[in-house]
Amino acid sequence: MFSIGLESMHVLFRRPWPRGEFLDQVWFIIKVTTVPVILVSIPFGMIISLHVGSFLRELGSEAHMGAAMVLAVVREAAPVATALLIAGAGGSAMCADLGSRRIRDEIDAMQVLGIDPVHRLIMPRLLACALVAVMLDAIVSIAGIAGGWFFAHVVQNVTTSSYFASFNELSQLWDLWMALIKAALFGFLAGMVACYKGYFVRGGPKGVGDAVNQAVVITFLLLFFVNFILTALYFNFVPQKL
Repeated sequence: MFSIGLESMHVLFRRPWPRGEFLDQVWFIIKVTTVPVILVSIPFGMIISLHVGSFLRELGSEAHMGAAMVLAVVREAAPVATALLIAGAGGSAMCADLGSRRIRDEIDAMQVLGIDPVHRLIMPRLLACALVAVMLDAIVSIAGIAGGWFFAHVVQNVTTSSYFASFNELSQLWDLWMALIKAALFGFLAGMVACYKGYFVRGGPKGVGDAVNQAVVITFLLLFFVNFILTALYFNFVPQKL
């Protein structure tokens, strides 16, 4: 599975570059993930605001709600939510597409014609997943913080000025960079698993369905494991703001 990702990076600069396929995949992933990821991130931010707000109210520190929301949404929740939606919506479609091409012998025909399927089909899909994940990460962060502000201001009576003024109390620029790195890597991993399962599918149409199911499950498990590793490395190598 990881060899598919490495081979895609190896043929990254090979010409002719499949620009059309790349743009088609970018537009497709954006089309199927943007609205669901916004609808997921808004209530997610409200839930975080509810839990954090009840705790801060006991301490009399409601004014620091924004600081906690930035750390929870921007650094942790946004990359994971983005990757899960890309794996569930975009990745499953990519796996089904490549699996259908495999069982119809289209990929074998490409190889007979001297066309590298990894260069023409898989590499642009992996790059599209990574690029769209970075763009969606910003949307998820904004929507999650907006949902948290709405709940904090309307329900918990936190002032808007204190909510936004506390953003930089605990967060730093490295938190944003880490979130973008996570999003790009998670998107790449989601595309890698989906393309691998679709490219090596066996068993006809039933095999395609099984491959889609396996791709989504494996991606979810892999993302949470990699997220734990990256977060542990981040806390060990990047000093936290006190």
